[in-house]
Amino acid sequence: MFIPEIEKKSKEEIKHFQEACLQDLLIYLKNKSPFYQKLFLENNIDISSIKTLEDLIRIPVTTKEMLQQNNDDFLCVNRNEIIDYVTTSGTLGKPVTVALTENDLERLAYNEYISFLCANGSADDIYQLTTTIDRRFMAGLAYFLGVRKLKAGIVRVGSGLPQLQWETIERIQPNTLIVVPSFLLKLIDYAEKNNIDYKNSPIKKAVCIGEPLRNADFSLNTLGKRIKDKWDIQLFSTYASTEMETAFTECEAGKGGHHHPELIIVELLDENNLPVKEGEAGEVTISTLGIEGMPLLRFKTGDICQAHTEKCSCGRTTMRLGPIIGRTQQMIKFKGTTLYPPAIFNAIHSLLGISNYIVEVYKNEIDTDEILIHVENENTDDDFENKLRRHLKSKLRVTPKIKLHPVNSLLPLIFRKDSRKPVRFVDKRV
Repeated sequence: MFIPEIEKKSKEEIKHFQEACLQDLLIYLKNKSPFYQKLFLENNIDISSIKTLEDLIRIPVTTKEMLQQNNDDFLCVNRNEIIDYVTTSGTLGKPVTVALTENDLERLAYNEYISFLCANGSADDIYQLTTTIDRRFMAGLAYFLGVRKLKAGIVRVGSGLPQLQWETIERIQPNTLIVVPSFLLKLIDYAEKNNIDYKNSPIKKAVCIGEPLRNADFSLNTLGKRIKDKWDIQLFSTYASTEMETAFTECEAGKGGHHHPELIIVELLDENNLPVKEGEAGEVTISTLGIEGMPLLRFKTGDICQAHTEKCSCGRTTMRLGPIIGRTQQMIKFKGTTLYPPAIFNAIHSLLGISNYIVEVYKNEIDTDEILIHVENENTDDDFENKLRRHLKSKLRVTPKIKLHPVNSLLPLIFRKDSRKPVRFVDKRV
């Protein structure tokens, strides 16, 4: 059921609508899903007794490990009904295959269509896709389908290749980039080195994927500031995952990614799988609506976010998710301090002279977490390493180990051929 106007209904109307959708989901899972049939049976769950969103707490959560270990049992359709197969990136373990039917692809297109509308999209736009659409990557396919549904233009350049990106911008004159934010800095750097007048290019906005642009208070983080200081285009953050087949995209207010209540139910849970108090951060836990191939119920994404429920200035009344604070499996306990990779990335971005970096975490000889930051150094200052140490100490309150590398030497490790996303974090603890 695709109804964009639901985003401006009252909270009571949205809740009532979602509870009706929840009934449909539970019945579908009981009839079609081997995994959830077993879960309901083993936990003596009478789905007819689950009537409200608050009742969801009576159903056990689904974890990534369950999905990884029982991937095929989540499939709810015959294989001849599957139109497309995608896989997760495998950032947090074994990749998961997600199967989509024809209706699921239509839902995916609708999801990105309303997401582009959220980010001031229209049929007059031309989007330049700088992410891959191949290698079983859902996001690239979703963007392509969404732009088509928007009836806008799209040019599929793919990842990397700043020269080709700028040649395409000059030739096709797109006004919007779909892009990983840190790649914008590479485009700016290439333009400055090759006398390209990027500030007067046709690009006016960027729909950003994969990296946060904002702090918890919605101010631009260091990466966002570095981009905006150089190139004053509109930046729209997005949050999504392959498993949820749904995106949360910012509007021009820049106050979090908007929830699409016709597509997904969202809970924020603590470490005991209980709902957090309003205003507190918790693990994003989702139940998908309208999916035929591989719907999920109370699936824990591993991402820690904060929800915002006040009405947005854009007129939408839906809940908004703030920037990802971190991932539960990537939490680092370092010298008595709890850290998540985004905080380390933000600290690194705030110091000039670093072209590329990789954050590596491993267990030391006494079995505690150790952090080693590999840094490409463009700075000729002999005291650069000490400055970096002091800078990280001031931002993080602790000082990780640092290893300096020549310029461009880390690129093959960051932009790996077997990865669809830049690899900035390497966890060697498992």
